Amino acid sequence: MQLRTILVAIAAAMAAAPSGAADYSDPTWPCIQRKVGELSPALMWSGPLEAEGIDAETAADADRLARTLALRRVNAAGMDAAIARFVEARGNDPALMGRVFSQVFEAVSGRRQRIMAGIEDYSLGQIDLSDRIDAARAEMDTEMSAEAPDFDQIDALEERIDWDERIYTDRQKSLTYVCETPVLLEQRLYTIAEKLKAAAGT
Repeated sequence: MQLRTILVAIAAAMAAAPSGAADYSDPTWPCIQRKVGELSPALMWSGPLEAEGIDAETAADADRLARTLALRRVNAAGMDAAIARFVEARGNDPALMGRVFSQVFEAVSGRRQRIMAGIEDYSLGQIDLSDRIDAARAEMDTEMSAEAPDFDQIDALEERIDWDERIYTDRQKSLTYVCETPVLLEQRLYTIAEKLKAAAGT
């Protein structure tokens, strides 16, 4: 059975799985995780997302806090400390916290969209690679069945297939981590929203 046929069969079987599974009808989305395109800040933050009439220093501090919270290397304790310092210096007005979250959302959701676009390109590249492997196998089968096989050509095709299959397999191994990233970023946004709301007392 050709590699592409196997992939299609696996996709069809997984598409028939329970509703919590991914939608494999989209060939550009190879992840088990359900594809969620655009996120909405309104699902995470019910209050205002802009603070009116704030001074330049407060705005600069809010921007700095947003950039800090958006950094993936800043853990939960680091978030709490940064928010506490901001509240101590600038207060905990819900609208001001909404401004911070709005900027965090823009940065993190933008990063998430870029990663998802990369996953889609990655999937298309894997499909193209599987097509190339199948074509090389078909060519090798044709050559093998000839009355006078060109064994030099067969050897070259076999080497190409082995190399492409190795690349395909190595890429698939990294897929689990790559596919988790958009979900982790979405979870991070929810966590930040909850921390800012708690700081604002809402």
